[in-house]
Amino acid sequence: MFLAVRSLSFQRGRFALVGLVISLLALLTVMLSGLATGLVNDGVSGLKGLPVSAFAFESGIQTDNAFSRSVVDKGQRDTWAGQTGIDQAELFGVSIVNTTSDTGEDIDLTLFGVEPDSFLLPKLGDGEQVGSVDGVVLSRTAADDGVKVGDTLTLDRVGTTLRVVGFTDKQDTFGHVDVGYLPLATWQYIASGMSAAGAPTDASVAAGAIDTASAIALRTADGGSLESAGVDVTAADEAAHTTTLSLTKAFGASPGYTAETATISLIQVFLYVITALVIGAFFTVWTVQRQHELAVLRAVGTPTGFLLRDGIAQAGFLLTAFTAVGVVVGLGFAAIMPAEAPFAIEAVPVVSAGLAMIILGLIGASLAVLRIARIEPATALGGQR
Repeated sequence: MFLAVRSLSFQRGRFALVGLVISLLALLTVMLSGLATGLVNDGVSGLKGLPVSAFAFESGIQTDNAFSRSVVDKGQRDTWAGQTGIDQAELFGVSIVNTTSDTGEDIDLTLFGVEPDSFLLPKLGDGEQVGSVDGVVLSRTAADDGVKVGDTLTLDRVGTTLRVVGFTDKQDTFGHVDVGYLPLATWQYIASGMSAAGAPTDASVAAGAIDTASAIALRTADGGSLESAGVDVTAADEAAHTTTLSLTKAFGASPGYTAETATISLIQVFLYVITALVIGAFFTVWTVQRQHELAVLRAVGTPTGFLLRDGIAQAGFLLTAFTAVGVVVGLGFAAIMPAEAPFAIEAVPVVSAGLAMIILGLIGASLAVLRIARIEPATALGGQR
């Protein structure tokens, strides 16, 4: 580390400049990580919070937006419920609606239809649980927007009204709008197109009863994957005429999820490549400029391995120190991001992004520093002049 420390001490301006570039790249990495996490939470946090192992959709359905296209019925649910390894199987309704509150606010909702006694019920943060036919439990984020328990929401065009009876304990969103949990029978009443103006009643819901939903929510005894529970997914799909996706793969069945995550991931990949190229280019120039001095050290017997380790150590110090600076600044920016922005910081994605920057930067620096191994001691004696 002796040469590395002296070089850093006597060429502070040069290394401060490359350090600034590293910090800016790290800052951008943190912001992209927060945006990616925020978009995922905003798009599918309602699904992420469900204690579900997998979803079974209509057979042959296009999976990019399966929740809005798929139609399954009670018979298919019964078939899945009888499969070995399946602990629970419930019909699950999903539809996006436009509503207006009794205060005149326009509120978009994704309605999740669940059985009042099923494992799909949300964890409450306030109010009452799903149960009454005219009641709806909203995402906590809806309360942050000013909706209160007791407010009435009117569905546009049909005039059906729902009463807010509670809020979940966390953000529950789907397709970038708040989730509203309501009884499956009420969801079916609305989704059938037979709903009338006014609050649903037991009689009106029973009169418009249908036995279909968007998907079948499946759960194993331990909440793990279907394969780990010994479920023959292919045979079950054939028997029930369904297409089954694990919970994480079902995220892609929400509107825009795949396109958004693919775009952010592509930007992150380009950013990592740019980091490796920038660090590699800097150390290539640095090695060329020091070629004569390094040749002198080779001539007096300094091992090549020592010079290589010294150069890589210098790159490691710069990458670690200035990546940390960029991450800290990025966390500071995250703290002042407006609430409306789909932005969320989680420790694992941020740490992973920072480590990826450091590792790729070291790879780029290592390729550049390998030039040291080709420096001939004769260069120090004017062999190239």
